[in-house]
Amino acid sequence: MSISQSENNPLLHFAGLPKFNEVKAEHVSPAIDSLLADARKTVEALATADGSVGDGAVTWDNFASKLEDMEERLSRAWSQVGHINAVVNSPELREAYNENLSKLTDFYADLGQDERLYAKFRTLRNSQAFETLTVAQKKIVENELRDFRLGGAELPAGQKARFKEIQEELSKLSSKFEENVLDATNDYALYVHDAKTLQGIPQDVLQAAADAAKAEDKTGWKFTLHFPSYLPVLQYADNRELRETLYRAYATRASEFAKPEWDNTPVIAQILKLRHEAAQLLGFDNYAELSIATKMADSAQHVESFLKDLAARAKPFALRDKIELDEYAAKLGITDMQAWDVSYVSEKLREDKYAFSDQEVKQYFPEHKVLAGLFKVVETIFGIHVSRSDAPVWHEDASFYDIKDEQGELIGQFYLDLYARNNKRGGAWMDEAITRRKSAGGLTRPVAYLTCNFSAPVGGKPALFTHDEVLTMFHEFGHGLHHMLTEVDDYSVSGIKGVEWDAVELPSQFMENFCWEWEVLRNMTAHVDTGEQLPRSLFDKMVAAKNFQAGMQTVRQIEFSLFDIRLHSEFDPHGATTALDLIESVRDEVAVVRPPKWNRFPHNFTHVFSGGYAAGYYSYKWAEVLSADVYSMFEEDGVLSREAGQRYWQEILAKGGSRSAMESFAAFRGREPSIDALLRHSGMIA
Repeated sequence: MSISQSENNPLLHFAGLPKFNEVKAEHVSPAIDSLLADARKTVEALATADGSVGDGAVTWDNFASKLEDMEERLSRAWSQVGHINAVVNSPELREAYNENLSKLTDFYADLGQDERLYAKFRTLRNSQAFETLTVAQKKIVENELRDFRLGGAELPAGQKARFKEIQEELSKLSSKFEENVLDATNDYALYVHDAKTLQGIPQDVLQAAADAAKAEDKTGWKFTLHFPSYLPVLQYADNRELRETLYRAYATRASEFAKPEWDNTPVIAQILKLRHEAAQLLGFDNYAELSIATKMADSAQHVESFLKDLAARAKPFALRDKIELDEYAAKLGITDMQAWDVSYVSEKLREDKYAFSDQEVKQYFPEHKVLAGLFKVVETIFGIHVSRSDAPVWHEDASFYDIKDEQGELIGQFYLDLYARNNKRGGAWMDEAITRRKSAGGLTRPVAYLTCNFSAPVGGKPALFTHDEVLTMFHEFGHGLHHMLTEVDDYSVSGIKGVEWDAVELPSQFMENFCWEWEVLRNMTAHVDTGEQLPRSLFDKMVAAKNFQAGMQTVRQIEFSLFDIRLHSEFDPHGATTALDLIESVRDEVAVVRPPKWNRFPHNFTHVFSGGYAAGYYSYKWAEVLSADVYSMFEEDGVLSREAGQRYWQEILAKGGSRSAMESFAAFRGREPSIDALLRHSGMIA
């Protein structure tokens, strides 16, 4: 019996939750080969079926829904592979992932160019049967027609072949870019043996560093470039040389300053070249135009105008922040403040100005209280219930939860994997494990992955989160709710599917607002040693400091966003202007803090080179406008208003991608978005 058969291969198990306790690298190729063989048979059968006789011979049920069946099975299996490759990476898994990524890219490139399927969707769109479809189904048909055009279905044969080659090569390059960053991050270690070098660093960070060294049978302390180890050194280490050493290692990851095999310089150049060529094949002037064709924004110029307008409003506040920082650095004896000093001086200034530190606040946020507080918010405003449940997981750190309605009926489920570790991709994200869909077999409930990289428990105490990490937890849960609280029954626009990329951050950033409300925060705190609730006086200091350096932080995000949009709208195919040249010119325009010339930020900008944010990083700022405006209704009605919560659920979360994000926003807010709430929330109103 072949391992590809469903009874033996856990990746071909679709009757329930994934069998993560059974999945191995050796299962990947047989499963994907089996699914792709079935998928190609399905495509051929649908493409060659007679749909030309009589109006409406091509229907939703006999054509579109069968493509949805095929896509769901492939996606469910591959999401498991992609997830474990990101959270428990191994050489065997990486090899299996990359080998099968090529196969899938090849299949989807063929699918996107299949003129026969494209013709059938056009037939369905122009038939009387189209008028009988649901709103969601109509949106799927319109999206498919757009995506076939953008997939090269209208290209002549020679250009189709080239377009497909480009898609396959870009897929490999994106994976390589991310692997280089992961490998460079994992490879670095700094061992410190002199305790005097470590003055200022918090005790729990030192304990974790000592434990890491001990695990390797070494003495002293081990520091890495994983954020829970790296950031506290930059924030708290009094030793300037130590800060510079770690900063330099972090800022030059995956560049020419690191191991040659992990240098992303040629990867970046090739990705940009291929994206530009693909866009031109489809008739666009540049890749930015191609990217924006599926977003809320009208054009790259529209994005530039938005960012420049925001920069003009934010830069005076950023300059004020920078002057204050320079003056305080001088008091500390730092007259030539460098990039590795900024976090340290900022933390000292904040402690002095507001009389508290991140480390002090962190003691009040043990993991169990944060999760209970998060669940309490969504239970209050949506009338749902979150509870711990059981399911096979990929690592002992991971856990599993149910979301039920007030009648006890299951709505959705999610996995939670919170701690940083080796062989786990950095950052925080939500991804889809299973998408809600109603089919002949009944209703499939949505399941999400929620992944973070926080400090693990140390010294017998629970994991403690900084307030920034609490914000991150709420942010990712907001994405999860978008996926899990959908009420759309059709796969391709259910949850976050089909939502314009520059609107997908709205629900995540919306949730962050609750982390600044006293009635929310006080109930999710308990001091790790005394059990006491966060004092109101400390909360008031946190709120006073909420917009500390908001101007600097805003122009930094604008810097990344302008770099990204110009990288893809002003691409120079002759290579006269490199990515490094471009980011320096953007910094000339908007930055108030300049990193050193050897900083290689583009080389680890995974959002743009291996994520989905190419010519779309501006989405974070645009979605902040949307989310601040949405939250302003909760401020008007009461921050834990069930009425506002139900309306938000029904008009935004429930609708998923079944209608445009602007329609959903306007249905909730009664008007188009305004930038005013964001400026007010950020303290950037003169």
